[in-house]
Amino acid sequence: MLERQIRVARGLEDADLVLKHGKIVNVFTEDIQEGDVAVCEGMIVGIGSYRGRKEVDCTGKYIAPGFMDGHIHLESSMMQPAEFARTVLPHGTTAVFTDPHEIANVCGTQGIDYMMRATEGLPLEVYFVLPSCVPAALLDESGACLEAEELKPYYQSKRVVGLAEVMNYVGTVAGDMNVLKKIQEAVSQGKVVDGHAPGLGGKELCAYLTAGVMSDHECATAEEGLERIRQGQWMMIREGTAAKNLEALMPLFERPYCEHAMLVTDDKHPGDLEKLGHIDYIIRKAVSLGADPCIAVKMATYNTARYFGLKHLGAVAPSYQADLVVLSDLEQIQVEQVYKKGLLAADRHNGCAVQEPVVNSKLKESVTHTFRMKRFTVEDFYLPVSRDRQPEKMRVIELHPGQILTGEYITEYSSASNGTDVQQDIIKLAVMERHLCTGHIGLGYVKNYGLKKGAIASSVAHDSHNLIVAGASEQDMYTAAEAVRKMQGGWAIALDGEVLEVLPLPIAGIMSDRPLREVEGQILKMKKIARELGVPEGIDPFMTLAFISLPVIPRLKLTTFGLVDTDTQEIVDAVF
Repeated sequence: MLERQIRVARGLEDADLVLKHGKIVNVFTEDIQEGDVAVCEGMIVGIGSYRGRKEVDCTGKYIAPGFMDGHIHLESSMMQPAEFARTVLPHGTTAVFTDPHEIANVCGTQGIDYMMRATEGLPLEVYFVLPSCVPAALLDESGACLEAEELKPYYQSKRVVGLAEVMNYVGTVAGDMNVLKKIQEAVSQGKVVDGHAPGLGGKELCAYLTAGVMSDHECATAEEGLERIRQGQWMMIREGTAAKNLEALMPLFERPYCEHAMLVTDDKHPGDLEKLGHIDYIIRKAVSLGADPCIAVKMATYNTARYFGLKHLGAVAPSYQADLVVLSDLEQIQVEQVYKKGLLAADRHNGCAVQEPVVNSKLKESVTHTFRMKRFTVEDFYLPVSRDRQPEKMRVIELHPGQILTGEYITEYSSASNGTDVQQDIIKLAVMERHLCTGHIGLGYVKNYGLKKGAIASSVAHDSHNLIVAGASEQDMYTAAEAVRKMQGGWAIALDGEVLEVLPLPIAGIMSDRPLREVEGQILKMKKIARELGVPEGIDPFMTLAFISLPVIPRLKLTTFGLVDTDTQEIVDAVF
């Protein structure tokens, strides 16, 4: 094979494929060069003037490396991997680096095994970074607990390239041996270690990096990003459905900072993927905000491959894998064709065909029956109050528009309504354990969600994915939560004791087994109902709920144990 590739490179033999007369995005010199791209046996072997058994005229078009998402949770797309591939390949994405901690928090190693099997052989290359925090925090209850020994065997797979976001940065800096063992194992295997440390700086950042953490996607300001790059950390510039940091981090697209930055989505919902795009959308937006197109493409290709140590990916040059994107222009980033290993994988007009990998029935069964809950009643949704002393104040989770960060709001407690006050935009919140049948229910309040009546429940609640429900009445909270429990996972909306609409998510309670457009159609229908119940346009009713229970994002969150002050990692009283 190599002998033939060399002959084709020398022009002594026709290539398998030649993209003719294209404008090639050179990620090494960050400029455009014109010429043919010759492909042989799935690899690029020449740039210049070539003949091929198959020739595609690319006159006036741009040829770039296939786009890569450096950090994503495939489960957050709510689609099975094959459906995800069908969606993103036409947008130019040829590789993703996924952290399966969502499904691992529900199903443990069986969740990882399922995702690896369900991505095997797809035309979209799926690499894995192993979940470092299952559960995400001590004050959370998930379906599994993964230590270094459980993760170690997975490093033997060529598709496993690192340890995923070390969310327990407090434990890392404090020298927690359980965390350090995971980091040390990854480093000893020559793998990368991704970070997750919002707001960390100074000597604590130095300690975090000393432990071996090499990157971070939790960066909200350019100043924070520059500090990290100066300390040698790679920045993952995130623009997803929930968290959007691109605009604030635009200074990182300038030299020399862009050399240590890449583009990621983290979480991306189906509607956004279909309507806006994937990594192509981030490049497009960055260019519209003033980024050099060649640098933006480099940050979505070569930089990502370089960070993960994949020397055969990320460039249009000899010896690189022929993962190529043909673009009509470099401003709108309109994808015309996508080639994977030299074969046409997607076309703008004809889409793409993706064969779904076969997952054995036993493994599939392990991720489709994941609800193990004690039966609950309406009374469980009432916050217990001491008969001896009525509380005077209540501590409320305060939502901030467009952010997954929350604040603390203190207000007067009303015993007549058990704390709920729709006039102040304060409603009841509950998180119910659904993995180990413990019967634990955390109760609290949330402000600025907008709901005026009814209740909304979901089993998509990062990262442990317990059952979360917000409502203006305890009866509707019970009705919505019971609907999700009976479905073995999903979304539900209830009003006046009746279920209005549901979205089943049978795979681990977080993913659908239906096509994207069917799922998105149901999502739009349920969002419309949520708007009618009061949730304003600026708030995603389900994505917002999903992050209210994540105790590693400041500042006040709710888990099955109760209200958590994330700064101190302590349970605090909802009423006092």
